[in-house]
Amino acid sequence: MNILSSNYQRTSIIITSNKSFEEWTEVFGDNVITTAILDRLVHHSELFSLTGDSYRMTHRKTFLTA
Repeated sequence: MNILSSNYQRTSIIITSNKSFEEWTEVFGDNVITTAILDRLVHHSELFSLTGDSYRMTHRKTFLTA
């Protein structure tokens, strides 16, 4: 998490995830740390939520059935 702290308000960071913010505590294991990370990530941020089928997963399904 040092990369987020050291680059906070200094550079652009792009993060993609298939987890909702509510599920991030499972990833980081601590509610306080997760809240601090999300506070820094969403401050001055543009958030995009994409829905629909994943191109990679669709392609992977056809690869696995071939």
